[in-house]
Amino acid sequence: MTLNSESPSTSNRDWFFPSQSFNVPRSPARRFSSPYPRTTTSFQNSSSNFTSPLAVPRTLRRRISHRHRIQNSAGATTDEIGGKSNDAVLIQSEECPSSGNKTTTSAHKKCTDFVRWRMACVIAMVVMCFTSLLHKNFSLQFQVSDLQDEFSTLNARLRHCNISDSIGIIDSTPEHNSSSASLKNTALILSLMMFSLPLVFIKYMEYISNLRRPLDNTTEELSLNKRLAYRVDVFLSFHPYAKPLTLLIATLLLISLGGLALFGVTDDSIANCLWLSWTYVANSGNHTNSEGIGPRLVSVSVSFGGMLIFAMMLGLVSDAISEKFDSLRKGRSEVVEQNHTLILGWSDKLGSLLNQLAIANESLGGGTVVVMAERDKEEMELDIAKMEFDFRGTSVICRSGSPLILADLKKVSVSKARAIVVLAEDGNADQSDARALRTVLSLTGVKEGLRGHIVVELSDLDNEVLVKLVGGDLVETVVAHDVIGRLMIQCARQPGLAQIWEDILGFENCEFYIKKWPQFHGMQFEEVLISFPDAIPCGIKVASSGGKIILNPDDSYLLQEGDEVLVIAEDDDSYAPAPLPMVKEASLMHIVRPTRKPQKILLTGWRRDIDDMIVVLDAFLAHGSELWMFNEVCEKEREKKLTDGGLDISRLANIILVNREGNAVIRRHLESLPLESFGSILILADESVEDSAIQADSRSLATLLLIRDIQAKRLPYREAMASKIHRGSSSQGSWREEMQQASDKSVIISEILDPRTKNLLSMSKISDYVLSNELVSMALAMVAEDRQINDVLEELFAEEGNELQIRGADLYLCEGEELSFYEVLLRARQRREIVIGYRLANAEKAIINPPAKTERRRWSVKDVFVIIADKE
Repeated sequence: MTLNSESPSTSNRDWFFPSQSFNVPRSPARRFSSPYPRTTTSFQNSSSNFTSPLAVPRTLRRRISHRHRIQNSAGATTDEIGGKSNDAVLIQSEECPSSGNKTTTSAHKKCTDFVRWRMACVIAMVVMCFTSLLHKNFSLQFQVSDLQDEFSTLNARLRHCNISDSIGIIDSTPEHNSSSASLKNTALILSLMMFSLPLVFIKYMEYISNLRRPLDNTTEELSLNKRLAYRVDVFLSFHPYAKPLTLLIATLLLISLGGLALFGVTDDSIANCLWLSWTYVANSGNHTNSEGIGPRLVSVSVSFGGMLIFAMMLGLVSDAISEKFDSLRKGRSEVVEQNHTLILGWSDKLGSLLNQLAIANESLGGGTVVVMAERDKEEMELDIAKMEFDFRGTSVICRSGSPLILADLKKVSVSKARAIVVLAEDGNADQSDARALRTVLSLTGVKEGLRGHIVVELSDLDNEVLVKLVGGDLVETVVAHDVIGRLMIQCARQPGLAQIWEDILGFENCEFYIKKWPQFHGMQFEEVLISFPDAIPCGIKVASSGGKIILNPDDSYLLQEGDEVLVIAEDDDSYAPAPLPMVKEASLMHIVRPTRKPQKILLTGWRRDIDDMIVVLDAFLAHGSELWMFNEVCEKEREKKLTDGGLDISRLANIILVNREGNAVIRRHLESLPLESFGSILILADESVEDSAIQADSRSLATLLLIRDIQAKRLPYREAMASKIHRGSSSQGSWREEMQQASDKSVIISEILDPRTKNLLSMSKISDYVLSNELVSMALAMVAEDRQINDVLEELFAEEGNELQIRGADLYLCEGEELSFYEVLLRARQRREIVIGYRLANAEKAIINPPAKTERRRWSVKDVFVIIADKE
C-alpha cells in the first residue's frame, strides 16, 4: 500500500510510525481544531481505488502538530506571521497547558459526576419499575385467587341466603379488597424504599459531599463519608453499650422491614407478619414453609439478614467473654480486700518478704498479700509458684499496674490496706530512690486517705530525709545498704552475731513485740523483767514522751498508765505475765567491763556507702586501729569519692586508713597483703557487679576461698596438717580443716545477695556471713507488721545507744557454777545489761528466749551470752 501522489513529499516512515517526540495524544479539542478541509486520500489497489475518509484528517492533524512544534522551537510568534487563526490557538493550548486547564478539569469532573448521578437515577427508576411490575403481578395473582375464593363463597351463600343479602355482600366485598390491596402495596413499596435508601446513600455519599462543597473553595475539606466514619468511631469508643445497642436497632429494623414486606405479599395481618418476620430472624429454617414466589423471596431475604444479625451477636458475646477473661488473666480487675498487706514493686527480696509475712500471719489462720508491679500477672504468679516455701494459709494476689497511677492504686484497694511496702528496684540507687519518692507522692495523693502506714525501702541513706519530708508521719524507711553495712561491722567485731540477727529479725524464731499490760502500772522494770516466763522484756514505750521507745531502761523505772512493754517472744499470742517467780537474789560480783583493744580490719571491694561504714568503724573501734582498703579504685580517685561522700579523713579519731590497689579475685594481688595479721576481713559486694546477685556472690566466694587458702598456708600449724595427709586423710577434708582452723584466727564477713549461696557457706563453716537480701526482707516484714519496731532497729544499728553483743560467760559466773537463767539475768543487770539468750560451748546455734528460765543448770566459762547493752 502506497501513498497518493497528491500527498506531500515530506511523508516518510514517521507518517505511520511516528517517533516519541512527535507522538501527540489525541483529545476531543484536537479532533475539531484542524484549519484544513477534510479531504480524502486515495490508496491504490490492484483491484480498485479505495478512499478512506479518516486517513487524511489524521494525517493532516499530525502535520499540523509537527508544523507547530517546528514554529515554537524556532521562536516564531503570531506577530511575525501577521496573526494566528482560532484553530491554531486551540492546537497550541493543547500542546502547552496553562491555567485554563484547571477550569477544563473542573468542568470534566462535574460532567462525570452528573453522568454518575444520572445513571444512579436511571438505576433507581429501573428498580422501582421492576419492583412495581413485580408487585403488580403478585397483586393480580392474589386478586384472581381472592375472586375465586369469593366466587365459591357466594355460591355457597346463595344456597342459604336471599338474593338481596348476597347483592349487599357482593357490593361491599370489592371495596374491602380494594382498600386492603392498596395498603399492602403501600407497605411493600415502603419496605423496599427503606431498604434501598441506605444503600443508595452509602453508594453516592461522596457525590453528595462534592455537591455541597463550593466550587471556589480552596481550603481542604473532609468528605462526608470520612466525617460520618469518624462520628461512628467516636460513638463506638465513648459509649460502652454502643455495639449491643446498634445490634438491637439493626434487629428491630430488620424485623419491621421484613414484616412490612410480608404484609405486602401475603394475606396475613400486620401483627402476624411481624411475628413471622421475627421467627425468620431467630430461626432461618422457618422460611421453608413459605409458598409463592413473593413470600419466598421476602422470607429468604429476612432469614439471610437474621443469619448476619446472629453472627454479629455471637461475635459480640464471644468478644465480651474473651475480654472479661483477659481482664481477669492480666490482673485488671479490682481487689476487694481490707486489712491486707500491699507490696508495690518487684525485686529479688520479694520471695523472702512473702515468706516472712506468711509466717507472721500463721497464728491468724493466714492473711492476704497483694503484689502490684509493672509485670504481667501470669509471669508474677508463675515466679511466686516457683518459690519453695509454704504460704501457711496466706493468699497472694497479683495485679499488673504502676504505683505512679492513682487508678491502679485504687484497683488494689490502697486506702484499705493496713501496710504498704514499697520495694526498691534493682539497678541505679538514685533512680530507684527517685521512683520510690514518686510512689510516696502518689500514695499521699489518694483522695480516700490511707488507713495503714508506708514502709519504703531505700538504697541511699542521703535520700531518706527527702522521702520522710514528703511522706510525713505515714512513712517508715529502711535503708537496705546502710543496714547491711552496719550489720557487717557489728559482725566483724563479734563473730556469730549474723546468726543472732537472723533469729531476731525473722518471724521464724523470736522477734520483737510491743503490747500494753495494765497490771504493770506502778511496778518497777526490775520486777517486770522476770514477770514473763515465755518472753524477755527489753524496753518500755513511754506514753508521756509521745510513744518514745527506751531500750534497756533503769531497774528503778516505774511504769505509768499507757506505757507498753517491748519484749522478745516467739509470737504475739505466745506470752503473758505470770506471778513473780522465786528467784535467788543475785550475789554481788565485781564485773569488769572489758576494755576495747586496737584492731586490724581489711575491707575488700568498693561499696556505694563505704564512707558511712568508715565513720561507723571509727566510732566502734579503739584508738590506734587500722583499716586496710583493698579494691580496684586508684588511690587518687578513692580519696575524691570519699570526700564527695562527706568523709573528712582528717577527722578520723580512732582508725588509720591504709590504701592498697588490686583485684580481690587474683591470688598474687591478695598474697601481697598480710592476711594472717587481720582480726576481721569484710568482703563487700563490689559496686561494679552489685546489679547481678549471682555474679557478685561468685566474686565474693572466690575471694573468700583464696583468702582462707593463703591464711592456711601461712599459719604455723601447716606442717601438722601435712602429716595428717600422709596418714591417709582425704585431700578434701584437709583443705576444709585447714580453712576451718584458719577461721579461728580471723573472722571473714561475706556479703551474700543470693540465698542459694548461703547454703554453700553454711556447710563449709569457713566464714561468718551476712545475707543481704534476706535480712532486709525480714526487717521490711517486721516494720510492715508493726511500724514501732523500726525505732528499735534504728537504735540497735546506730552509732550510739544500745546494740546486740556477744559476751563470754566468764564475765558473769565462775567455772561450774550452777545458776538459773533468771539468776544470770539479774547478775547482768548489775552492769545494766539484758541477757536475751546464750550459746553453749559445743552448740552451733544460740538459743534466744530460752523456755526454762527458772531451771538451774551448770555453766561453763566457754559458754557465751547474747545481751543488749550500751555501745560504750
